Amino acid sequence: MTNNYNSSRSDLLKRIGLSPSKKLMVFLISAVLVTIPFGYAYNSVCIILFVLYSFLSARQKDFSFSTSLLLPMLLFTLMVLSLTWSIDFQSSIRALSKEAALFFIPLAFFFNKQLIRMGVRKILKNLSVGMCFFGVYFLGRAVFRYLQTDDTDVFLSVELSTCVITPVYLSALFSMALFYFLSVKNKKFLDYAGFVFVACIIGLLLNKVIIITDVILAVAYILFYSKLSKSLKIVSGIAFITLTALFAYYARTKGAFPAEYISNTPEIQALAVEGLPLHNVTLKEAWSKPVFSENDYFNGTAFRTYQLRIFTEMLEEDKVFFTGYGISASIDKIEEKAKEHNVFEGGVLNHRYSRQNFHNQYVEAFADLGIVGFILLLLILVLNFKNAILSKDFMHIAFAILMIALLLTESFLWRQRGVVFFTVFYCLFNGIPLQADKEKYEKNTNNRGGRFSGIAPL
Repeated sequence: MTNNYNSSRSDLLKRIGLSPSKKLMVFLISAVLVTIPFGYAYNSVCIILFVLYSFLSARQKDFSFSTSLLLPMLLFTLMVLSLTWSIDFQSSIRALSKEAALFFIPLAFFFNKQLIRMGVRKILKNLSVGMCFFGVYFLGRAVFRYLQTDDTDVFLSVELSTCVITPVYLSALFSMALFYFLSVKNKKFLDYAGFVFVACIIGLLLNKVIIITDVILAVAYILFYSKLSKSLKIVSGIAFITLTALFAYYARTKGAFPAEYISNTPEIQALAVEGLPLHNVTLKEAWSKPVFSENDYFNGTAFRTYQLRIFTEMLEEDKVFFTGYGISASIDKIEEKAKEHNVFEGGVLNHRYSRQNFHNQYVEAFADLGIVGFILLLLILVLNFKNAILSKDFMHIAFAILMIALLLTESFLWRQRGVVFFTVFYCLFNGIPLQADKEKYEKNTNNRGGRFSGIAPL
């Protein structure tokens, strides 16, 4: 019966001119990642094609159960269950379509045990080359705009990216390309050039959390993974940190780092016209001030402190510790709190704060899905980090640390681009049992005379 079912699926593939192929699988996964900077429709089509092809080309012997892959599916299942208690059913329903990647991408990987680390390395290369082309496009677009406006801001942050994708998602994608070029064994000129080019793009996008994390990881690679002598490792690490510090100092003194949540200069000018001095909210005020004023300005840290504060108030007032408000349903409560503390009605600067999400994935998961959702998220991140350490794969370690850091400042998994980015890489790095990786590594090491770039040396 099973053989007949497998045969019927193979026949369907043949009818459309396809056959089970690891190369095609690698191409489809690469397409899912490379289309993240495009509109949602393109990325969704690639996901559907990948999942459909995975199912149609799967054979019974290729199926492999993995606890690591099951966890994201359980998180999505909890999101679906939250519909039963959501305070905003329509928002929760809309959110499920964005979060579906948490279920269907791991499911596709369940059927593809043959996608070993060599395939991962090829996918990473495809993504990295693709991001270089994106970088050329963004810089070319910025140069064209500079010639029209004579404004250097077109090379920085939001102005460098597009209205389709924000700097944080671009920075995450470019970071994975950076780690790939950094970890290539026996680097050639194009690998060095790719690393420098991608590093420059990340610097121009000005996401401070990602820049700091990338610098730490790059130095860690130089110290622990590179083949340089001990003295050269130390010199290279110091030089890399020094250059980064000089860039950060220049960016800060020249005002290149944009003020978070405030990018509309005319609004600031409006305050000057009204004679209202701009007041920078301190962390203490963000945590305890009962009512804010129209000239109060929250920087990124102060605003996140305020959001953590209102989250604790929500838990006390609404008793949602175990359930949360429902997936993507907490935004209405955030707006209510903004009105209560006069953040919503506080004037021209503050109106944009009222419907900002928590900008912290850990808090967001707790607020929407309760303690169970929070624990599931922690389990996913901890297991990912544990597997990364055990595998000794620099790319996996870099991804794990980058996600732990980025989720502290962004609700990354509550957006389609973020959830696709995370889920694909999570499945690529965690979908194959570590023992299977080790055996495959040893087999290919023997076959190739000791050269195998897919796994870092043990």
